Amino acid sequence: MKLHMEFTISSRFYSVLVLMFIALNCLEELKSKAQILPGDEVRALNQISTKLKITYWKNVNKNSCSRSEDLNVNISYNVFSNVVCDCSYNSSTICHITNILLKGLKLSGELPNEFANLPYLQEIDFSVNYLNGSFPKTWKTLPLVTLSLLGNNIKGLIPKEIADIVTLENLILSDNQLEGPLPPELGKLTRLKRLLLSGNDFTRALPTTFANLKNLTDFRIDGTNISGRIPDFIGNWTKLGRLDMQGTSMAGPIPSTIFHLKNMTELRVSDLMGPNMPFPDLRDMSNMVHLVLRNCLISGSIPPNIGELMPGLKNLDLSFNRVTGDVQSLQKIPSLLFLYLTNNSLTGQVPSWISNTKQNFDLSYNNFTGSSQSSCQDSNLNKISSYSTEEDQSIAWCLKKGLPCFTNSKYYSLFINCGGPELIIKGVKYEADLSPMGPSSFFSSSDKWACSSTGDFVGSGRANYYTEASPNMTERGLYLTARISPLSFKYYGICLRSGNYKVKLHFAEIMFPIDKKAGGIGSRIFDVSIQGKRYLKDFNIEEEAKGVGRSIIKEYDVDVTSSTLEIHLYWAGKGTTFIPSDIVYGPLISAIAVTPNFDPNTGHMSVGVIASIAAALCALLLLVLVILWKRYWLGKKDLEDKELRELLQAGYFTLRQIKAATNNFAVSNKIGEGGFGPVYKGVLPDGSVIAVKQLSAKSKQGNREFVNEIGMISALNHPNLVNLLGCCVEGNQLLLIYEYMENNSLARAVF
Repeated sequence: MKLHMEFTISSRFYSVLVLMFIALNCLEELKSKAQILPGDEVRALNQISTKLKITYWKNVNKNSCSRSEDLNVNISYNVFSNVVCDCSYNSSTICHITNILLKGLKLSGELPNEFANLPYLQEIDFSVNYLNGSFPKTWKTLPLVTLSLLGNNIKGLIPKEIADIVTLENLILSDNQLEGPLPPELGKLTRLKRLLLSGNDFTRALPTTFANLKNLTDFRIDGTNISGRIPDFIGNWTKLGRLDMQGTSMAGPIPSTIFHLKNMTELRVSDLMGPNMPFPDLRDMSNMVHLVLRNCLISGSIPPNIGELMPGLKNLDLSFNRVTGDVQSLQKIPSLLFLYLTNNSLTGQVPSWISNTKQNFDLSYNNFTGSSQSSCQDSNLNKISSYSTEEDQSIAWCLKKGLPCFTNSKYYSLFINCGGPELIIKGVKYEADLSPMGPSSFFSSSDKWACSSTGDFVGSGRANYYTEASPNMTERGLYLTARISPLSFKYYGICLRSGNYKVKLHFAEIMFPIDKKAGGIGSRIFDVSIQGKRYLKDFNIEEEAKGVGRSIIKEYDVDVTSSTLEIHLYWAGKGTTFIPSDIVYGPLISAIAVTPNFDPNTGHMSVGVIASIAAALCALLLLVLVILWKRYWLGKKDLEDKELRELLQAGYFTLRQIKAATNNFAVSNKIGEGGFGPVYKGVLPDGSVIAVKQLSAKSKQGNREFVNEIGMISALNHPNLVNLLGCCVEGNQLLLIYEYMENNSLARAVF
């Protein structure tokens, strides 16, 4: 009986719980059914979906706010559809669309006007799509707080009507194709906190009305063509935490007021036009974490108390300036991870704490003195060409100015498969280039070539500074891999013979998606210099090659006079930096081919080096010298001619032969003029091409030059000296016949 009662009570209790659960579900269902999206907004969403072909929105209707799967899908990081409803209206029975985020979905088409029919919309984020056209003026009625069109194909001017959205706090238009001057009306958006305009084609100066934007915390105009002086009013943006102005067309100096913005944590300014500026006063920059003042024409020395001024500094870039003094004070910055001081005028000794650092420091191309224990293969410390001396044998060769050859200058070609393995292309072996490199690295493959890198990818921990093409790229061979860098990358041909070379640079853009629309999101822009001369400015691989994954070769004739060839790829802040990811910017190169514009077997010498000439030729020419000198002073002309012909039987030419070869010394065959007479190009009956040096006349002076010429050649001792084939002494003619050297001069070969 007792057991029966307990069972009955338990059953009743269970039934009550079930009824309560059902009731709660019913209430929740009734509540959800009551949360209705108005018909105007349903129609607007469907029209937007149709125009943009949004396949992720399914069966959009009045109940879609209650079913998240209708409008929301998460594909991967930064690739998703997220539509937010606010269902708090009319006692939680009515919903309104407040946020639409469609990021990285490859949407195309023009920005729909229908967004204006979503009257409660506070956020639009279409980052990294293929949307085009211009900004719809109808959007000015929206109560937007955030508008992000980062990384699309939006073109034309920013309409002044955008300034009517007075609620805007975040306006993000970076990495599009917007152009023209910035509308002064934007100065009315006094609530703005973030104004990101980088990677567009804006021109002219910043409007003076921007002085009103005193709530800004983040302002970026990198890679635009905005010009004029950096305005003083930026110093009045007291809430500013980040300021990016790399690669603009603006002129310095940086106003001193900017360095008094105490909330600043990130300041990046680069590649300013003149005039020079002194080293800035950093006393108010105690919160600074990332300070980039690259190529800003800064002179002066680093403050001795810099560590006290900026104790939290992690990244300091003062590269390509005119900074002087020593680097001792940098030890006092405890948090420093990245230091770039390349291409300055720093002096003194490199402290041992830098030589032993595990952080990424670049001190290359300075004027340090003293001893150094650094090797040429440091993975995180780049000190290439950083010492003022070339003579100190205790200094590693890579640290000396000009990277002098540490052996004989013996090479005359170079082939590198940048960022890839060894390859054989049309019988030519391209050497592997697989060193991971890094923010401040130097790598020497052999005694033939080396490379160095400077810079870190913003916001990325990427370790390897090379990349591979996707499998669906059409170009193969040399274009499957590439070397990349966020700032500066140099290749060096080492121990090359002096002379003129053909340098071929192979490029193919392999990091943008192959389905990238023509003129679509993203642009890689950088400069290329060879031997210190800039050959390519604002070079865009995709644009030049007319597409992603397509190859292009740039060829240049350059001189090597000191055994080292330098190829420098440099990012001057142009182009986009965050699309399709934060490592797709800066220099990229697929392969390098360097070949001589001379015959290495016949005519070229290394600078400062005169090696041996064949003993037989030396003896023969010395004997000719003695005979000529003796016969000239004895005045025995006929005997001299006879003996010369007998002596140089194999190398004696008749005047008739030379006239036939040079077409009777035709003006069209004249290739040069020496201090004692002209030089002609000729072709012998067997097809041999010759160079004929003609002394002005057979006289006392002419004979002396003739003797000196042979005497000079006799004194040289070089296996690759241009060959003297013979001479002609006939009538009043004194002629020397050499092998012909294509695209070069006899003087250059000999001297």
